[in-house]
Amino acid sequence: MNYSPAPILIARDLTLSFGALCALESVSLEIHPGEVLAIVGESGSGKTTLLNALYGALAPDAGEVRFGENGELDRCVQALPRQQLRHLHRSAWGYVHQNPRDALRMEITAGGNIVERLMAAGERHYGTLREKALFWLQKVEIDPKRIDDLPGTFSGGMQQRLQIARTLISHPYLLFMDEPTSGLDVSVQAGFLDLLRNLVSEQRMAVILVTHDLAVARLLAGRVAVMQRGRIIETGVTDQVLDDPQHPYTQLLVSSVLPA
Repeated sequence: MNYSPAPILIARDLTLSFGALCALESVSLEIHPGEVLAIVGESGSGKTTLLNALYGALAPDAGEVRFGENGELDRCVQALPRQQLRHLHRSAWGYVHQNPRDALRMEITAGGNIVERLMAAGERHYGTLREKALFWLQKVEIDPKRIDDLPGTFSGGMQQRLQIARTLISHPYLLFMDEPTSGLDVSVQAGFLDLLRNLVSEQRMAVILVTHDLAVARLLAGRVAVMQRGRIIETGVTDQVLDDPQHPYTQLLVSSVLPA
């Protein structure tokens, strides 16, 4: 797949330590419109820490993340006031958590969860909100009759689908995903991945995907970055990296010698 030469997000030399632990060491990457980039590596390699630094949830000790559209990387995530960062997270960017309960409001209905981002943007018309909620329930293959049910009555797989609907309703151009399939039973993973792949293609968004599952990376991502001990040690087209890994660590990871 060919991507626009103009990236929508660039990270340069991100470094972050937690006490004596170096979680990120001079990490640089970029992502382009419509691209799916998978960040892979064993547990503790720094994948989720990097994702949260890119998203603005963690502040690096050094380095910066710049973003923008139409080739204009004129904004720095770390320099944004809290209110502007919150607005960015509720509109142009989206985040899918490993545990959907971290994103869903368990005390309000499925429909209420889905339309919360629209309400935050100023939409107040009840009929419009309910129509949008019904549309997105169908989109993620949840029975629309469950619009007034609480998330706690849904299975884990359905909660993850509900989180996807809640996140995508504002049509973000950049989606951050942290291990979206790790909590799902194997029996429902395939259907969820097919749904996710179709939605990403249809919405034409860029995605930064953290996963320990190389099969998920191969299915969803056009490009992959391999992390080890807080550094990106290999990156490239997904099939090339996974079929012909160059770095010894990647070779071990692909051959499943290292624990995920």
